[in-house]
Amino acid sequence: MTTMTEGSVREFKMPDVGEGLTEAEILKWYVQPGDTVTDGQVVCEVETAKAAVELPIPYDGVVRELHFPEGTTVDVGTSIIAVAVGGAAAAPVPEPAQAPVGGAEGAASAPAEAEEKKPEGRQPVLVGYGVSTSATRRRPRKGAQAPGPEAAASASIQAELNGHGPAVPVTRERPLAKPPVRKLAKDLGVDLATVTPTGPDGVITREDVHAAVAPASAPAPEPEAAPAAKPAASSPAPAAASYDTARETRVPVKGVRKATAAAMVGSAFTAPHVTEFVTVDVTRTMKLVEELKQDKEFTGLRVNPLLLIAKALLVAIKRNPDVNASWDEAAQEIVVKHYVNLGIAAATPRGLIVPNIKDAHAQTLPQLAASLGELVSTAREGRTSPGAMQGGTVTITNVGVFGVDTGTPILNPGESAILAVGAIKLQPWVHKGKVKPRQVTTLALSFDHRLVDGELGSKVLADVAAILEQPKRLLTWA
Repeated sequence: MTTMTEGSVREFKMPDVGEGLTEAEILKWYVQPGDTVTDGQVVCEVETAKAAVELPIPYDGVVRELHFPEGTTVDVGTSIIAVAVGGAAAAPVPEPAQAPVGGAEGAASAPAEAEEKKPEGRQPVLVGYGVSTSATRRRPRKGAQAPGPEAAASASIQAELNGHGPAVPVTRERPLAKPPVRKLAKDLGVDLATVTPTGPDGVITREDVHAAVAPASAPAPEPEAAPAAKPAASSPAPAAASYDTARETRVPVKGVRKATAAAMVGSAFTAPHVTEFVTVDVTRTMKLVEELKQDKEFTGLRVNPLLLIAKALLVAIKRNPDVNASWDEAAQEIVVKHYVNLGIAAATPRGLIVPNIKDAHAQTLPQLAASLGELVSTAREGRTSPGAMQGGTVTITNVGVFGVDTGTPILNPGESAILAVGAIKLQPWVHKGKVKPRQVTTLALSFDHRLVDGELGSKVLADVAAILEQPKRLLTWA
């Protein structure tokens, strides 16, 4: 996403590197003012709500200006770097901005003026979110166009009715809300155009959506008369919050962790979860893992219990295809998927992510082993792309690697089931009428009860358990 300005200086804007993302944090700049860049050269690394992504510049030239320092969260569609191309490349390069305090405003003034000169039809439009109206969360918006008298009057009346004081009118075509809030509104059947926003800059919050669906009750009592306002001079400014840095550490919630938190809260309060458990003797599965490690067909591939558990789940889904579905609230339809994009929960330094193996149902066991190995290594190196985390249908989370027996996993939004695998331990077990030490684990299957009833969920879990107890069934059931 670029814009041509006067003097052949191109403004490179923060692109939407994922589906419907609204912002990204600049983690690191790889160039500085005065550096020469070429088409396709990576100029910075950004972190979105899904992953860390490197951004290449789409043309040749000389860097004129970096509009934001590292650590700044920038809205999609906002210019982040100016590059002189053609004859303008030889023009003097301005001095880089000093400390970020107050410097960001001056750095963004030129792009803001260029944006004002554009026709309204050329303004950057976010995917599914209308025209972006704010530059970053670290500084106030510059160059805002004054609203018309009718819009101002309408906004003021609405704000007074809601008890929020004067409001700034919003001229965007669609209401502004972040993806988790849009998902919540969709699940609850709420039209965002009818919701009154209370967030900053007219952003609709989760509370606004919940208020819109709250059942009508008795008329609210008349508010008590507000006491006479005291002079501003008599109200001392609130003291800044403080804490003992030696005893507490505060970490900003952003990036992957922020997106994960919003998704889990949305899933927990929109999909009715049911979790079932089964304890399984996986001694034969563990023996098969050791045999496959010696098989020439698996040379160089990562073979572990998770591989056979994943294959067992895929076979169970093939035998019970209705479990592989999603709930379309808007259309009031159940969407049964004829493919399986198998998600694997992975713990990374940036938080928990769930990339998925596309069309895992069509892969052989060696192909699945290769896909799992690549997925894990890519996640650990922080190179998972946003596309790899979209479109999942079911998920496996292996809590057993942490020594945990099992858990009650929360569904990923848009999915119908998630399987948690507990630790595999040597335990006393009745085998062929005698108590013997056997390799045992506990599986937990959480599912959306709107889509999956108790019978279907039990069949899927029982099939997975049966395969792991007798892994030769993979040959007959696959």
